[in-house]
Amino acid sequence: MLFYNGNLMTMEGEGLGRIPRGWLRVEGKRIQGLGPMEGLERRTGEDEIDLRGALVLPGFVDAHSHIGLCEDSLGFEGEDDNEDTDPVSPQLRAIDGINPMERCFSEALAGGVTTVAVCPGSANPIGGQICALKTAGRRVDAMSLGDSIGIKFALGENPKMSYNAKAQAPITRMATASLIREMLRKAAEYAEAMERASEDEDCDEPDYDAKCEALLPLLRREKKAHFHCHRADDIFTAIRIAKEFSLDYVLIHCTEGYLIADELLEEKAEIVTGPLFGARGKPELSHFTARNPGVLAAKGIPAAICTDHPEVVQQHLALSAGLAVSEGMDLVQALRGITAVPAAICGLEGRIGSLKPGKDADFLVYRGDPLALGSKPEEVWVDGVQRWKK
Repeated sequence: MLFYNGNLMTMEGEGLGRIPRGWLRVEGKRIQGLGPMEGLERRTGEDEIDLRGALVLPGFVDAHSHIGLCEDSLGFEGEDDNEDTDPVSPQLRAIDGINPMERCFSEALAGGVTTVAVCPGSANPIGGQICALKTAGRRVDAMSLGDSIGIKFALGENPKMSYNAKAQAPITRMATASLIREMLRKAAEYAEAMERASEDEDCDEPDYDAKCEALLPLLRREKKAHFHCHRADDIFTAIRIAKEFSLDYVLIHCTEGYLIADELLEEKAEIVTGPLFGARGKPELSHFTARNPGVLAAKGIPAAICTDHPEVVQQHLALSAGLAVSEGMDLVQALRGITAVPAAICGLEGRIGSLKPGKDADFLVYRGDPLALGSKPEEVWVDGVQRWKK
């Protein structure tokens, strides 16, 4: 299928990768080619769609969401994000709790969000495994881009509140960090014992431990540690722990990041900011400002923007980026913050986040500003199939 006469924003390279009058060819689920109209070679019998100057850009990507895990309108029956009976639960997998049939997925598609990283909640210091998936589909296994792209950790107020109510550790930041360290050290010793057993037939393998097994890819830097952290001191605790165990890490929310931007730039931290709408509803949000992603990006730190659905509903990801622009973020950085940057943070830049031959055919067709209030895509394509039309 050939889409032609469009205004392409590929997100390839440093800027928006604009092709002002271009074409895009899709074969099966992948982008087969693209370029300026001057270089277009038409094929006999190929289906063609004239875009008539419409804007074409990659599907939006949210690197931190709870869609399908915190279900719409259900209360406790639909709350499957926090197993807050055990503060250390890396063996839990978000994919096992996601309901892809709930209506928020279709609303996400209508808002141009084609990929989400669905995370366990932040009640536990170690919450479980993050699943990346497309928003189009009926069976989560078929929608998944990786049922364990990272491990969710949480610092600060949320674990404290959750376990203080139970009179159980952790009720302090010290205990939260200690529990994380203890589990990571145990997993490292488990890995060492496994290696000794593989090298020496006289050494027995350790008994199977689901928690340790879940953390092994993290210790090998095959997966990232996603740290929920709002306050500056919690941000630095996340970095401290990550350095101690040589973890590849992401700072989620990073609400006070703008106050320590120079340090975060020096650390080369990966950051997911948001949600950007809402009240300062708890003490650690007292320094919240929607200027945060713009300040970080201006310092040279690529900042993704998330909804933290259902804190901000999933379809308002683009609106969140628009708010960031209104608060000083550069338009290029904001658009990249909901496409290429979160794709790279999730380790999925080879498939999504930009328009390039070989990548998934996930793209949006817009007329007008995609970040404006009330703006919706005219068409949403996922894996080369039109999934929504205005």
